[in-house]
Amino acid sequence: MSDSRKRVLNLIGLATKAGKTVSGEFSTERAVKSGKAYMVIVSEEASDNTRKKFANMCTYYQVPIWIFGKKDELGHYMGKEMRASLAVLDEGFAGAMVKQMNINGGSKYESQ
Repeated sequence: MSDSRKRVLNLIGLATKAGKTVSGEFSTERAVKSGKAYMVIVSEEASDNTRKKFANMCTYYQVPIWIFGKKDELGHYMGKEMRASLAVLDEGFAGAMVKQMNINGGSKYESQ
């Protein structure tokens, strides 16, 4: 695992401990639609349907979306079960994660 990938996962863990993330389809969707989400992360293993749903929603609400991590990795670092999607509710954490992902971590989702 690359350093930047590990840093993103650690940041997800820190943000979760600070109460600055929500996860699961329903909570992530609510965070985006209420304007609380600074970024959305969807697992590399999420279904095409889930990716498309969040990509369309995030495009509409102008929230950056990244495809990153395995479901069990995301869940593990959040201290939960497997997670296919999560929203980051803090601008600082989101900025730090984007910086690491730009180095080498994930891929920004561009809707087709």
